[in-house]
Amino acid sequence: MTRDQQSAERVVAQNRRASHDYFILETFEAGVVLTGTEVKSLRQGKASLAEAYATVEGGEVFVRQLHIPPYEQGNRWNPDPVRTRKLLLHRAEIEKLKKATEQKGQTLIPLRLYFSKGRAKLLVGVAKGKKTHDKRHAIAERDAQREMQRAKRGGERGA
Repeated sequence: MTRDQQSAERVVAQNRRASHDYFILETFEAGVVLTGTEVKSLRQGKASLAEAYATVEGGEVFVRQLHIPPYEQGNRWNPDPVRTRKLLLHRAEIEKLKKATEQKGQTLIPLRLYFSKGRAKLLVGVAKGKKTHDKRHAIAERDAQREMQRAKRGGERGA
């Protein structure tokens, strides 16, 4: 493998619902404390961020409900697939996250799980929940953009 291939990010899992259900206010890149078989399972591209969330407890950040299935060639001591995992962040970042989660309506949502320079990283976002009318507005905006792109492409073909 060349140096460029190693430094490139390889996405394992993405939380697609997050941008639909939440306004993402700020993002942080965090390392994840994993066992060896969990890393092997991630390298096979298996993980789910669907119901995952993060919490700040006692000056540390933890991700909960992050599902990493057991590694097939692992042994009988494979860890629990949805166990609580510690996130590695700088103290100043942890303080920012703690202040953010103490505000009403804000939470920590895992957005993307990926490998960067051979290390498993989790992109965590400070998020605020969207109301139903906000979601409808976002969908209408997206549809309008799509229509404009279609019209633009249609005009290019006719010319």
